[in-house]
Amino acid sequence: MPTVAIKTKGGDSTETIVLSERVFGAKRNIPLIHQAVKTELENKRQGTKNSLGRSDMDSGGAKPYKQKGTGRARQGSTAAPHYRHGGKALSFHPRDLGHALPKKMRRGAIRSALSSKLADGELIIIDALPLDGVISTKTAAGFLNEVATGARKRLLVVESHGDVAIKSVRNIEGVTVRVAPEFSARDVVDGGIVLITRGAVAKIEAVLGDKIETEAIAATNSAAAVPVATAEGETNA
Repeated sequence: MPTVAIKTKGGDSTETIVLSERVFGAKRNIPLIHQAVKTELENKRQGTKNSLGRSDMDSGGAKPYKQKGTGRARQGSTAAPHYRHGGKALSFHPRDLGHALPKKMRRGAIRSALSSKLADGELIIIDALPLDGVISTKTAAGFLNEVATGARKRLLVVESHGDVAIKSVRNIEGVTVRVAPEFSARDVVDGGIVLITRGAVAKIEAVLGDKIETEAIAATNSAAAVPVATAEGETNA
């Protein structure tokens, strides 16, 4: 099972967390991720564009002139597309562009996306935002720059809809905030560096992971924190 260091204020790592192999160690499935992202984008389309076709026109009831004897090409209606003010050829009408993706495929795409981010070194586990219950965009921005230095885009996944964390980061450029487990594969793929709080990890694994494995990991992580050894053999605790 993957073991990741937990980043704290200043970018330091004082302990580690054991992650679910099913959620964060899944196989990289690019076609599944692509299908999930494409489905979400298509479901955002309104499908309200409309145009008048030949059958939608009020004009063109009678033949413009008789069938034979004029020397001109035969015509049946002035509503034909080649007439001025005629109907549009191959007209389009409002339609539902939504696509349904099975729940197992949606969750599988999220697992694959999270695992890919972890394998590429673009997933960071943090303890929590050091806000102390006070809304502060400056503090939140400084913390994110410390743990994800130089990142242009960041996805922050928190464990609850707390106003303090969300209101502190919502105005930071390039930062997207989501509440676990209410995010999609597209959020992960397009999020840049993914930062997940310790509490959010537990909620994600409870939904996407195996129940027996999740209970075992929870028991391991709830035990004494594992200190990270330094080069001298001492700990940072």
